[in-house]
Amino acid sequence: MYYIYHKTPIGNIFIAGDGKVIKQMSFPEGSKQRRPQPDWQQTKQPFKRAIKQLDHYFQGKLKTFDLPLDPDGTEFQQQVWKALLDIPYGETTSYGELAQTIDRPKASRAVGAANGANPIPIVIPCHRVIGSTGALTGFGGGLPTKQWLLAHEQSHLPKSKRAAQQYQFDF
Repeated sequence: MYYIYHKTPIGNIFIAGDGKVIKQMSFPEGSKQRRPQPDWQQTKQPFKRAIKQLDHYFQGKLKTFDLPLDPDGTEFQQQVWKALLDIPYGETTSYGELAQTIDRPKASRAVGAANGANPIPIVIPCHRVIGSTGALTGFGGGLPTKQWLLAHEQSHLPKSKRAAQQYQFDF
């Protein structure tokens, strides 16, 4: 496996993969930080495309990532992560709405757990899932990072598409 730390406005993001696909990404802070294994090699080469797309995302120029991904997870987690990719840039959905999207309307807690286990945040946009009341609930990168990402996306939408909603923290 290969890895790199890439500097972004929210800190150094960890990216890891096998040279062909991205397997992991993590925030510099929060409960879901990932670290390289001792036998992994630090190199930028396999991640040039991911770095370019992340830079464009943080500049507000990229709304949808186009990267080869291969996150490890259960069949249910994979189903949730696939549904996350369908949440449009600058929009949010709730855990319950996401559960309905995958035809598991009573599985909102399981959807929340799968969302929290997402090994490739930002690219697989788990930050776009909020509580049914509009509260910003648990996030592996920390709630301030989630708030920053949502505000960043809102700020790069045309004014007519910006949400009037102010997010609430659920600490």
